Amino acid sequence: MRQSTVLKALILFTGILGFLACGEKRAPINFPRTDLAQENLIPKPLKITPTHTAFGLDRYTAIYTSQNELGFAAVGEFLAKKIKEKTKLDLWVNDHGDEGVKRIIYINQSDSTTLQAPEAYQLYINRDSVIINASTAAGAFRGIQTLRQLIPEESNDTLAEQRIWPIASGKIEDRPNFEYRGSMLDVARHFFSVEDVKKYIDLLAYYKINVLHLHLSDDQGWRIEIKSWPRLTEVGGSTEVGGGPGGFYTQEDYTEIVEYAAARYITIVPEIDMPGHTNAASVAYPILNGNGKTPELYTGMRVGFSTFDAQKDTVYAFIDDVVEEIAALTPGPYFHIGGDESHVTKKKDYILFVNKVEKIVQKHGKRMIGWDEIVQADIDSTTIAQHWATRENAIAAAKNGSKVILSPAKKAYLDMQYDTLSKFGLHWAAYIPVDTAYIWTPEKLIEGIPLENILGIEAPLWSETISTIDELEYLAFPRMIGYSELSWTTEENRDWENYRVRLANQAPFLDRMDVKYYPSKLIDWKKSKYTYETIEKD
Repeated sequence: MRQSTVLKALILFTGILGFLACGEKRAPINFPRTDLAQENLIPKPLKITPTHTAFGLDRYTAIYTSQNELGFAAVGEFLAKKIKEKTKLDLWVNDHGDEGVKRIIYINQSDSTTLQAPEAYQLYINRDSVIINASTAAGAFRGIQTLRQLIPEESNDTLAEQRIWPIASGKIEDRPNFEYRGSMLDVARHFFSVEDVKKYIDLLAYYKINVLHLHLSDDQGWRIEIKSWPRLTEVGGSTEVGGGPGGFYTQEDYTEIVEYAAARYITIVPEIDMPGHTNAASVAYPILNGNGKTPELYTGMRVGFSTFDAQKDTVYAFIDDVVEEIAALTPGPYFHIGGDESHVTKKKDYILFVNKVEKIVQKHGKRMIGWDEIVQADIDSTTIAQHWATRENAIAAAKNGSKVILSPAKKAYLDMQYDTLSKFGLHWAAYIPVDTAYIWTPEKLIEGIPLENILGIEAPLWSETISTIDELEYLAFPRMIGYSELSWTTEENRDWENYRVRLANQAPFLDRMDVKYYPSKLIDWKKSKYTYETIEKD
């Protein structure tokens, strides 16, 4: 009979442990009594089964991974790095030469039929072992984020001579509710450095977000180098809202961001907004302009006044070059064309434009995404509509057979103020306090969109009112944490009262990461400590 995945992993664990321990008797540890189901995990897993003891993470722990599957060893190295940052423990990864190992974390590639979802994982926590099963390295990576959240902020120094971090034992079975779980960062209105974007990526990865959509162009700035059209960044990248210095990513910078995200199993979605929101491009190359006015650099916040000339072949040659260069640098499957708020583009020109640009995107091997206005055109069913404003557009997309990304401005826009006292943000759509951001049901948001047509959720962060990473974090957190749960966790496992307790206990992580989050008074923010009652050794 074929052995189960867990049994095979345990047999391997026993062999490794026997080899490493060389028969040395291990000192017994009276582990604490725990309840895995009460841990402050976000997003909440699909199923948790506690066993009420603990795994002792300490200097005698090592990490082992499947090594014949691409990516698993790198996931182990990533986990070791994050454990060291939190605990100062320097754990071996896939090293069979350390005879002091007493406990292991094993990241196992599994062919179990229960792990068919690409990001699914199982987490088994026992006294001497932690086993993460996943069919893909992406699933294993999501699993280690759960494990990271289970490591106490402080060690228990009463259990053994060495410092030890008790991790609640039990079994977790988990997989995402939606395939697409994203945030958008507007680097066009205000520019954010590579390091700022990397920090944001790290925070998103911790909460199992798998998409970062970069809004790379707008009226106020063009932020990515296009070698065949150099004035886009030389001129179009020279300013921002309020008249600041602007900035742009070289293609090497962009590649660095893409690779950094990929190492955290986050897909970068580049957006070049068009035919509206195009003033910065038209200032650089006036031949593109279609609004009949002489373009000048723009540093305000008004929208809807710019457009490309949809009747000019030169415009499509330009777009072909831009899409080609960005697509070559972007391994992900998507290319976002914007398409919103093109108020001065004639409707027939708008339809012509979207139809032509869709073919250009497909020519370069990408799947087109656009804001929900694009459904006015004759879009292909493979094209994705991002709902932000008009329900009828989202319903039309679903009827077309297209997938829909849910980003309703009244619920999911991170640039909306929390309340009337918020230091940053706008409120043209709504005020969105922390509870409003969480208490809605994406699956039932719009009647007429079947569940199978919802690709996922994305929380956009427009940057008109923010220019620093601290200000970005103020608007994004803690609301982005709630969106991670809305996109990962099933509807029946989501509950505001339960969530707000778990959110309160994210404070130590956010503080350790130096995140300048908004300390909403709706949340009783805590500096969580690991509490337990000691039980006798089994």
